[in-house]
Amino acid sequence: MPVTPEPGPGGLVIREAREGDLPALVELFAADAVGGHGDTTAPEAGEAYRAAFADIVADPRAQLYVAELEGRVVGTFQLVVVTSLPGRGARRALLEAVQVDATLRGRRIGEAMVRFAMDKATAAGAATLSLTSSKRRTDAHRFYRRLGFANSHEGFKIALG
Repeated sequence: MPVTPEPGPGGLVIREAREGDLPALVELFAADAVGGHGDTTAPEAGEAYRAAFADIVADPRAQLYVAELEGRVVGTFQLVVVTSLPGRGARRALLEAVQVDATLRGRRIGEAMVRFAMDKATAAGAATLSLTSSKRRTDAHRFYRRLGFANSHEGFKIALG
Protein backbone atom coordinates (compact mmCIF):
# COMPACT_ATOMS: atom_id res chain seq x y z
CA MET A 1 0.00 0.00 0.00
CA PRO A 2 1.61 3.32 -1.04
CA VAL A 3 2.43 5.79 1.68
CA THR A 4 2.28 9.48 0.89
CA PRO A 5 2.58 11.30 4.19
CA GLU A 6 2.64 15.03 4.51
CA PRO A 7 6.20 16.33 4.69
CA GLY A 8 7.33 16.35 8.30
CA PRO A 9 9.81 18.52 10.18
CA GLY A 10 12.27 20.23 7.85
CA GLY A 11 10.68 18.65 4.77
CA LEU A 12 11.17 15.09 6.00
CA VAL A 13 9.13 12.52 4.06
CA ILE A 14 8.68 8.92 5.18
CA ARG A 15 7.68 6.49 2.45
CA GLU A 16 7.95 2.86 1.46
CA ALA A 17 11.37 1.95 0.17
CA ARG A 18 11.88 1.38 -3.54
CA GLU A 19 14.49 -0.79 -5.19
CA GLY A 20 16.35 2.34 -6.28
CA ASP A 21 16.86 3.21 -2.59
CA LEU A 22 18.89 0.06 -1.98
CA PRO A 23 22.38 1.59 -2.47
CA ALA A 24 21.57 4.37 0.02
CA LEU A 25 20.17 1.86 2.52
CA VAL A 26 23.26 -0.32 2.28
CA GLU A 27 25.45 2.75 2.80
CA LEU A 28 23.54 3.62 5.98
CA PHE A 29 24.06 0.14 7.42
CA ALA A 30 27.68 -0.15 6.25
CA ALA A 31 28.50 3.16 7.98
CA ASP A 32 27.22 1.84 11.32
CA ALA A 33 30.32 0.91 13.30
CA VAL A 34 28.31 -0.15 16.36
CA GLY A 35 25.91 -2.47 14.55
CA GLY A 36 28.45 -5.18 13.87
CA HIS A 37 26.35 -6.80 11.16
CA GLY A 38 29.15 -6.93 8.60
CA ASP A 39 27.33 -4.71 6.14
CA THR A 40 29.38 -3.51 3.22
CA THR A 41 29.05 -1.55 0.01
CA ALA A 42 31.37 -4.01 -1.76
CA PRO A 43 29.89 -4.98 -5.14
CA GLU A 44 30.07 -8.71 -4.39
CA ALA A 45 27.51 -8.22 -1.59
CA GLY A 46 24.99 -6.59 -3.91
CA GLU A 47 23.10 -9.76 -4.81
CA ALA A 48 22.52 -10.64 -1.15
CA TYR A 49 21.03 -7.20 -0.51
CA ARG A 50 18.85 -7.37 -3.64
CA ALA A 51 17.54 -10.80 -2.60
CA ALA A 52 16.79 -9.58 0.93
CA PHE A 53 15.00 -6.52 -0.43
CA ALA A 54 12.90 -8.73 -2.71
CA ASP A 55 11.98 -11.00 0.22
CA ILE A 56 10.90 -8.06 2.37
CA VAL A 57 8.84 -6.48 -0.40
CA ALA A 58 7.14 -9.82 -1.13
CA ASP A 59 6.12 -10.36 2.51
CA PRO A 60 2.66 -8.87 3.14
CA ARG A 61 3.43 -8.64 6.87
CA ALA A 62 6.55 -6.51 6.38
CA GLN A 63 7.13 -2.98 5.19
CA LEU A 64 10.48 -1.32 4.61
CA TYR A 65 10.47 2.46 4.87
CA VAL A 66 12.88 5.28 4.17
CA ALA A 67 13.08 8.77 5.57
CA GLU A 68 13.95 11.27 2.88
CA LEU A 69 15.20 14.79 3.43
CA GLU A 70 15.58 17.09 0.46
CA GLY A 71 15.39 14.08 -1.87
CA ARG A 72 18.11 12.12 -0.05
CA VAL A 73 17.58 8.92 1.96
CA VAL A 74 18.66 9.76 5.52
CA GLY A 75 17.04 6.98 7.51
CA THR A 76 15.28 3.65 7.35
CA PHE A 77 13.32 1.13 9.37
CA GLN A 78 11.35 -2.03 8.87
CA LEU A 79 7.94 -2.75 10.40
CA VAL A 80 6.61 -6.30 10.69
CA VAL A 81 3.13 -7.15 12.00
CA VAL A 82 2.47 -10.69 13.20
CA THR A 83 -0.43 -12.44 14.88
CA SER A 84 0.30 -14.65 17.84
CA LEU A 85 -1.82 -17.00 19.93
CA PRO A 86 -1.09 -15.35 23.30
CA GLY A 87 -3.30 -12.41 24.03
CA ARG A 88 -6.23 -14.12 22.31
CA GLY A 89 -4.65 -13.84 18.91
CA ALA A 90 -3.20 -10.39 19.43
CA ARG A 91 -1.38 -8.66 16.64
CA ARG A 92 2.06 -7.46 17.55
CA ALA A 93 4.41 -5.23 15.63
CA LEU A 94 8.19 -5.44 15.46
CA LEU A 95 10.34 -2.45 14.64
CA GLU A 96 13.58 -3.54 13.00
CA ALA A 97 16.69 -2.03 11.44
CA VAL A 98 16.16 1.56 12.62
CA GLN A 99 19.00 3.62 11.19
CA VAL A 100 19.57 7.36 10.76
CA ASP A 101 22.51 8.96 8.99
CA ALA A 102 24.98 9.60 11.82
CA THR A 103 25.70 13.13 10.59
CA LEU A 104 22.02 14.04 10.99
CA ARG A 105 21.27 12.57 14.41
CA GLY A 106 19.69 14.99 16.85
CA ARG A 107 17.41 16.48 14.18
CA ARG A 108 14.39 14.38 15.26
CA ILE A 109 14.50 12.20 12.15
CA GLY A 110 14.53 9.05 14.28
CA GLU A 111 11.64 10.35 16.34
CA ALA A 112 9.59 11.02 13.21
CA MET A 113 10.35 7.51 11.93
CA VAL A 114 9.43 5.79 15.19
CA ARG A 115 6.22 7.80 15.61
CA PHE A 116 5.32 6.92 12.01
CA ALA A 117 5.93 3.24 12.80
CA MET A 118 3.78 3.54 15.93
CA ASP A 119 0.94 5.01 13.89
CA LYS A 120 1.24 2.30 11.22
CA ALA A 121 1.32 -0.45 13.86
CA THR A 122 -1.75 0.99 15.56
CA ALA A 123 -3.58 1.23 12.23
CA ALA A 124 -2.72 -2.45 11.58
CA GLY A 125 -4.37 -3.39 14.86
CA ALA A 126 -1.18 -4.18 16.76
CA ALA A 127 -1.49 -4.29 20.54
CA THR A 128 2.24 -3.66 21.06
CA LEU A 129 5.30 -2.43 19.21
CA SER A 130 8.57 -4.10 20.17
CA LEU A 131 12.17 -3.56 19.19
CA THR A 132 15.60 -4.75 20.19
CA SER A 133 18.68 -2.62 20.49
CA SER A 134 22.29 -3.61 21.07
CA LYS A 135 23.40 -3.17 24.66
CA ARG A 136 26.17 -0.92 23.33
CA ARG A 137 23.68 1.64 22.00
CA THR A 138 23.12 3.57 25.21
CA ASP A 139 22.15 6.76 23.36
CA ALA A 140 19.52 4.81 21.43
CA HIS A 141 18.18 3.35 24.68
CA ARG A 142 17.66 6.87 26.11
CA PHE A 143 15.99 7.86 22.84
CA TYR A 144 13.54 4.92 22.94
CA ARG A 145 12.73 5.53 26.61
CA ARG A 146 12.02 9.18 25.83
CA LEU A 147 9.47 8.01 23.25
CA GLY A 148 7.72 5.83 25.84
CA PHE A 149 9.30 2.43 25.26
CA ALA A 150 9.97 0.37 28.39
CA ASN A 151 12.76 -2.11 28.90
CA SER A 152 10.26 -4.84 29.76
CA HIS A 153 11.94 -8.05 28.58
CA GLU A 154 15.35 -9.65 28.49
CA GLY A 155 16.41 -10.48 24.92
CA PHE A 156 18.38 -13.51 23.81
CA LYS A 157 19.82 -14.61 20.49
CA ILE A 158 22.00 -17.33 19.09
CA ALA A 159 24.00 -17.42 15.89
CA LEU A 160 22.83 -20.21 13.62
CA GLY A 161 24.85 -21.77 10.84
